[in-house]
Amino acid sequence: MTDIVNHPPHYTTHPSGIEVIDITEHMCFNIGNCIKYTMRAGIKGGPENYVQDLKKAQWYLDREIKRFNKNHTLPEWNKRITSANNS
Repeated sequence: MTDIVNHPPHYTTHPSGIEVIDITEHMCFNIGNCIKYTMRAGIKGGPENYVQDLKKAQWYLDREIKRFNKNHTLPEWNKRITSANNS
């Protein structure tokens, strides 16, 4: 039986076998949603929603670009990765 609340099919059917939240929970909201909509494009609602999902991903990406251009600050998760790589 499918667990619609904890593991809905549109979150768990990616060919990689990875559940989207396992990746996105480590990211800021905008980037996480961009990845979420990209990874499940066309899965929830079928192929007719493919372009709509990609447009949603693009909307969150554009929002993150505007946020960065306004504040010139990296999201916290990105700062941790950057500082770890520069150590």
